[in-house]
Amino acid sequence: MSSELGDFLKARRGELSPAAAGLPDDGRRRVPGLRREEVALLASISPDYYTRLEQGRRRASEPVLHALARALRLNEDERAYLFELSGKDAGRPGRRPTQRVQPQLRRLLDDLTNTPALVLGRCTDILAWNEPAAALFTDFALLPQYARNFVRLVFCDPTVRALYVDWDYMARACVAQLRMEAARDPQDPRLTTLVGELSVRDPDFRTWWGDHRVAVRTSGTKALRHPVVGELALDWSTLTDTSDPDQQLIALTAAPGTPAHDALRLLGSVTARPPVSPRPVAGPAGRTPDTVDAGREVLPEA
Repeated sequence: MSSELGDFLKARRGELSPAAAGLPDDGRRRVPGLRREEVALLASISPDYYTRLEQGRRRASEPVLHALARALRLNEDERAYLFELSGKDAGRPGRRPTQRVQPQLRRLLDDLTNTPALVLGRCTDILAWNEPAAALFTDFALLPQYARNFVRLVFCDPTVRALYVDWDYMARACVAQLRMEAARDPQDPRLTTLVGELSVRDPDFRTWWGDHRVAVRTSGTKALRHPVVGELALDWSTLTDTSDPDQQLIALTAAPGTPAHDALRLLGSVTARPPVSPRPVAGPAGRTPDTVDAGREVLPEA
C-alpha cells in the first residue's frame, strides 16, 4: 500500500505547477510539477520526512495528511483517497462474502417500468437490472457472469462502448471510480483480477490507471447514442442502500416533454423480445466463457 501512496503523491506533485502552488519558477526545471523539497516546504515538514513518505519508509500522521492535501491542492475526492491510502493497517481483511442484491432494491427496480436502472456492487459489478436498462445498454442476461461488470463493459464490450458520445470522458470517470475502490481494499482478488485484465487488454485503461486520479460522483448527465432511438441525454442519480453501502442503485431519467423522455418510452415498448442465443463475449486469456445465466440477478465472483 505504501507504493500506492508514493505513486499518488508523485503523480499529484508532478502535475501541480509552481505558479498554481504560489511558488516562483526559475525556468530551469528538468521535470514538470513541484520538486519534493517544494512540497515539503508548502506542507511545513522536512524534505527528508516527505521523501520517506514517497518511498514508503514512513507513515504520515493525520495533521501531515491535512498539510499535504492543502499543499498539493487536492480536491475532496483526492483528499479522501489520500486518507484511505494512509489509514490502512498492515493486515488485510479476509475474502468478503459474495454480494446479493437487497430485496428492497430488487422491488424498486421492478417498479421502474420506464426508467433504466442498475444495482452496482463492489468493483462496479452489476448485481441486478431492470428491462429498460437491458434495452438501453445491453441484455445483461446474455452475458457470462464475469462480464457483468460496468467498467469492464465500458472498455471491452463494443455495444456498450459505442453508446457513449464522449467515451473518453466516461471511461476516465470509470477508472477514477475504480481507483477509489482500490483504496478501500487494494488486495481484493476480484479487483486485482479486473484491473490486471483491463490493463493488459486496453492501453487507455493502463495509462489512466497510472494517473492515480480519483473521483466519487453521485449524479450527472450521460450523452448516449442508441442504435434504436438515436441520441439522448439522460440524467442519472445514485441511491445507496443503508443496509449495505457497497450496493448502489443507479437510475437514468429525463424531464417530461423532452426528446430523451419520449425516447425512453419508445425504448420501453421494445423491451419484450423473444429469446435469442447468447452472443460471444471475449473473456480473460486462457479462460472458457461461463455458462449464460438467463436471470436478472447476479452473484459476482468473490
